Amino acid sequence: MVAMREKDRQIAAESLLLEKLPGDLKDTLIANAHALEFDRGATIFLQGERARAIYIVAEGWVKLYRISPSGSEAIVGVFTRGRSFGEAVAFHDNVYPVSAEAATYCRVIRIDASIFIRMIRENHEMALAILSATFTHLHSLVAQVEALKARTGAQRVAEFLLELCDCDHDDCDGSCTVRLPYDKVLIAGRLGMKPESLSRAFGKLKTLGVNVTRETAEINDLAVLRDYAEDDPANAWSKP
Repeated sequence: MVAMREKDRQIAAESLLLEKLPGDLKDTLIANAHALEFDRGATIFLQGERARAIYIVAEGWVKLYRISPSGSEAIVGVFTRGRSFGEAVAFHDNVYPVSAEAATYCRVIRIDASIFIRMIRENHEMALAILSATFTHLHSLVAQVEALKARTGAQRVAEFLLELCDCDHDDCDGSCTVRLPYDKVLIAGRLGMKPESLSRAFGKLKTLGVNVTRETAEINDLAVLRDYAEDDPANAWSKP
């Protein structure tokens, strides 16, 4: 464990999991939290371990994955700054259904599950705040499923690149260069694609002014990429 920084406390306070908590309860939780650092490829916890902690990403990227009976790896999610993981099973004193691994160097904030559960039992306001956070998280998962069903692979890649671009918002146009946060195999898994499908998607986006190298993606026109990402795939049938 390493010392908590002021930046860590701010990230934890503004995270989806904690942002709705009353100030005094939030301060108590953060005061009892610890920071951990992991090099790329390091294990944070393993599938089947007892869930004794809840984690919030302060820096870097964390991969959650499952190992199937056949031994293949299925990527469940990839989380970055401000995102939490492990809370659902920790609240039920269960085992982690997935493994967590540092996809890059990462720094995470660890909150002991027993402290969190005790405070929920003692404070109904905290329970309501956690329910609100759970609803928001569920809404996000529904949006991800919708994207998988209603967007083409290239559109999902376009949305992913737009999320990485700091200058991405509704009235932001022009060019942008983003750094790919982890390897392309992991990007493909996060987007529900095969690596070869990801390569084809990058080729498709090149016609829209997106040039992808090993570590970066140069976007010539954010507005063009945004319009493509938001276009109804059914429109392709009506285009010459």
